[in-house]
Amino acid sequence: MSLAHNHHHDAHGDLTKKAAIASVSMALFLLALKIFAAAETGSVALLGSLADTAFDVLASLLTLFSVRYAAMPADEDHRFGHGKAEALSALLQVILVTVSAILIAWRAIVRFGDQAPTDHPEYGIGVSIIAIITTLGLLAYQRYVVLKTGSVAIQADHVHYQSDLLLNVAVIIAIVLDTMLNVRGADPLFGLAIAAWLLWGAYRAAGLALDQLLDREWPEEKRQRFIEVALRHPELRGIHDMRTRSSGVHDFCQFHVWVDPNMTVEAAHQIMDEVEQALMDEFPGVEVLIHPDPEGHKDEMGYLPSETIEHHDHPHD
Repeated sequence: MSLAHNHHHDAHGDLTKKAAIASVSMALFLLALKIFAAAETGSVALLGSLADTAFDVLASLLTLFSVRYAAMPADEDHRFGHGKAEALSALLQVILVTVSAILIAWRAIVRFGDQAPTDHPEYGIGVSIIAIITTLGLLAYQRYVVLKTGSVAIQADHVHYQSDLLLNVAVIIAIVLDTMLNVRGADPLFGLAIAAWLLWGAYRAAGLALDQLLDREWPEEKRQRFIEVALRHPELRGIHDMRTRSSGVHDFCQFHVWVDPNMTVEAAHQIMDEVEQALMDEFPGVEVLIHPDPEGHKDEMGYLPSETIEHHDHPHD
């Protein structure tokens, strides 16, 4: 593995760790505020937001551990690295969010039979406004880290805090309806809506994690850009049997290429190095494995062969 690849790996690892630490710090701060506010107001919507924040603390700690582990370099027992620890962490977060949603829904249903008004609404509203402001800052930072690294664990955490933003807005609306407009039942109704939103967020996060654990192919647009960069080299006659996957913040791609059948091994090796470098320049951190074939040759390996993409300057007869 090249020094440039290692530097890219370390830089991404540092970013994901900083994002995880920021997430843990903010979750602990909001947890303390919401414990106080929930105890003073008795609001189910606020209690739901508190439960979600408590699970966020656990989830964020889990994320911190997973991104630190995933950032470890490949070793003798894990030669593809430790990136899938992020996907496992995301799945565990999904379980935590699902449990949280079920508990919130249950508490809201129980509250439908209790028409007592919310106490000290100003506490709930004030805490929710503070939570909205701090969550917006964290979301912006997480979005930056996800764009830079593609971290599925930070993305799952990002989904949590997107839901938190809506949760806090819902808490304010529920308290206003319940205490100022005297709309009884608004608080537990919003509690149920919050639970439903959490389940939807868990479903989306689970999809991202399973895609990595099951080695889903890259998005088609990314695959096509990759192929275009590779085929810029004039000596490549075509690409086939291309397979891609992601593991945490690491991308892997392997494919076969057609070259002149009369080319020497040394010349083919030089061309493969040049293609790899061009791909790594365009897709930093990707690990590339290229197998050269004489033009026209195609292996049948027992899996569904991919379409051959030929170089326009070298049409295959």
